[in-house]
Parts: sequence; C-alpha cells; structure tokens
Amino acid sequence: MSMTVLYPVADNAERALAAPVARAAREREARTRGKGEVRFVVEEAGPAFETRDAAMDAYAGRLEDDRPGKRTVLPPEDRYCSLREVLAAERGRRPALGPISPTYEDGRRWPQPARHHRTVWRLSIAYWKLVGAEEAKALIQARSARRDPHAETLEPDALRAMARQPLKPVKPQQPLDVGLFEYRPPEAPDTIIPDE
Repeated sequence: MSMTVLYPVADNAERALAAPVARAAREREARTRGKGEVRFVVEEAGPAFETRDAAMDAYAGRLEDDRPGKRTVLPPEDRYCSLREVLAAERGRRPALGPISPTYEDGRRWPQPARHHRTVWRLSIAYWKLVGAEEAKALIQARSARRDPHAETLEPDALRAMARQPLKPVKPQQPLDVGLFEYRPPEAPDTIIPDE
C-alpha cells in the first residue's frame, strides 16, 4: 500500500477526474507516464453545489466523508480531491471584492459587509497537467530568457505567461548560518544556543 498521493496525469481537470492518462506521485514519473512536460496544478472541476452535503453525496467515494452514518476514509494514494467553498458566479462572472478600509467604529476594526455574497461548493482536484509545446516555452524562467539574444522577439503573451510562473531556485538553499550571538556546544553540535 502506497503512503503517498498518486495524482492523476491529464490535460484538464475534467479528464483528470474521469479518465486520467496515468497516476504519479512525482514530476519525473508524471513526465514519463504522460510522455511529455507536466506541471502541478489545482483546479476546480464539475458543477457547483448549494450545500456541502449535496456535494459530498455527488462525489461519494472520491472524498473523505466525516458525516455520521456516511463515514468514508480513503487510502492515502486517492486523496487528491477536496471540497472548497467559493463565491458563486453572478451573471457569468464572480463578484469583484474590492479593498475594504478599516473603520474602528463601535469597538470593531472592520465594517460589516455591505451585502453577503452567495457561496457554492466546488470539487477541487490536484493533478499533473500535460503541457503543450507553446505552454512549455512559457515555462522558461525569466533569468534564462534575459540572457537569450533572441529575448527581444518574445511575444507579449509569452512574456505575461513567463511573469506568472513562480521562480525556481538556481541551486539548493544552503543551511542557515549561525548568528553573531549564537554558538554550538561541543557536546551537542546539532544544537544552536543563543549567547546573551
């Protein structure tokens, strides 16, 4: 029995839920089994439900259920789905929640919301998304593109996609240095003790 989650490998969330190409725990395995580049994503799939109970009933067997009489515990390798409460779309798009400034009135720091937004329950699935050739080019790190002599010819869409990607470290992080007022005792070199 595996103790790690085996995430689906697919090109979108619906396929990851219904018929994944394969399942893999690590990126290297996902690349091999999916026969292409992948990236780890968490996306919403399926319809929206008004109540948590309705969503739990619809996805019985895919989610761990803690309700009395319907208790279900999944094996560790199948725990790639979860339920999330999200804002309901109004007229095709989610409501804009602008910044709220504090008021400090009546012993409260934040004001009461002007109106309550309706929420729904959606299934959230974590999976290895198969990346197409165009998207794979967008995954290039900005620091390597900066040194490329042809970087000036990049399209604006490619630059935007590159800016949305998280930075990857150039090398592994080094262990933290012992500070000026800390020392390691000879009998326990793994312990750092503050020196006052």
